[in-house]
Amino acid sequence: MKKRLAEFIVIFSMWVLLTWSLKLQDIMAGVVVALIVTIITRKLFPGDVVRLLNPRRFLLTVIYIPYLVYYILLANMDVAYRVLNPFLPINPGIVKVKTNLKNEFARTILANSITLTPGTLTVEVDGDDFYVHWINVSSDDPEIQREIILGRFERMLRRIFE
Repeated sequence: MKKRLAEFIVIFSMWVLLTWSLKLQDIMAGVVVALIVTIITRKLFPGDVVRLLNPRRFLLTVIYIPYLVYYILLANMDVAYRVLNPFLPINPGIVKVKTNLKNEFARTILANSITLTPGTLTVEVDGDDFYVHWINVSSDDPEIQREIILGRFERMLRRIFE
């Protein structure tokens, strides 16, 4: 029951954040949608969702969303600039980066965050190793690659889930 309540709260919170409205009809629609989604996806959410009810973790999760959007916008501008400027170097390749996250849900969010960021695409996750297609491989050093691709998201996700 506690897990279902946590799922409902997370889904409803996402609804409120995405609609950015506190009108009664929007709140009611959010409650209905959150209930339906909670019932339909009852076996999809991992048990870690309950941990998000902790006020500190919930606040960090809410902060992570605009943090992710900021980096998505930066990457969009970089990719657009590379498309518009034919002289800007493009050196695509697949790189292997190792994550330090141990929580499976955190790894899933990390992989999705990388994929949502233009210029990178998580191709494969094999244990701690992420294989990422990167539009401009700017370094051969695995630690620098890891910091550029994973660093900003991994630090925040570690604070939320571990």
